[in-house]
Amino acid sequence: MIFTFIFMSTMVITGIPTAILFIPWCWLTGNVLPLYKGTRFMLSSSCWMSGVRFHVEGRERIPTDRACIFMSNHVSNLDPPALISLIPGRTSAFMKRSLMNLPVLGTGFRQGDFIAVDRKGSPAAAAESVAAAQRVLAKGVHMTTFVEGTRSPDGRMLPFKKGPFFLAMASGAPVIPVSIHGTEKIQGKGSVRMHPGTAHVVFHDPIDPAGFATREELMTAVRTSIASGLPEWMRT
Repeated sequence: MIFTFIFMSTMVITGIPTAILFIPWCWLTGNVLPLYKGTRFMLSSSCWMSGVRFHVEGRERIPTDRACIFMSNHVSNLDPPALISLIPGRTSAFMKRSLMNLPVLGTGFRQGDFIAVDRKGSPAAAAESVAAAQRVLAKGVHMTTFVEGTRSPDGRMLPFKKGPFFLAMASGAPVIPVSIHGTEKIQGKGSVRMHPGTAHVVFHDPIDPAGFATREELMTAVRTSIASGLPEWMRT
């Protein structure tokens, strides 16, 4: 449990001053970037101090002139910190509504344009989330989503949710498939125990939604791309 303790301690030590300084600053100025950069530092330093290293491929493939939708598989609670630390620029993400209601953290999430979703919400609620994500993209802010909708219990890819593909087709934003593996060994689903290790993150070539006639065709292309960066046993 020592590495879990180190991770959480570093989060607290770096997170408290970040919240105290930059949440009020965002209220006063409307500038969320200091808060976002402070959060990235908190996440990356917590991973580093607890023995987590990142092996990253393909960051040069990410377009620099427009907002993108990052679509990743999901195998560990460490996946969101990994991606937020590695994606260039600023990214928003879909987030469980319960997390948006947490004291202090929820305020920071709202200031960062994170979008609350209900996993079993109505079609109207899903459409509202997609519309909110389109507004975020229009600001020039990336969107990050874990397209399986939940963490895989054993590392193997799960079926994809349709919502991210509604967003991609409606917005026309480039889709960046992302493959993550190794985090499932560092912190598995259902466990708080962490172990030192290497997280492998691959950013694949952008996919233009305009090149597909249907959401299903786009989904197939994204799934194929993500699977290509995973070990064979995780692909099915």
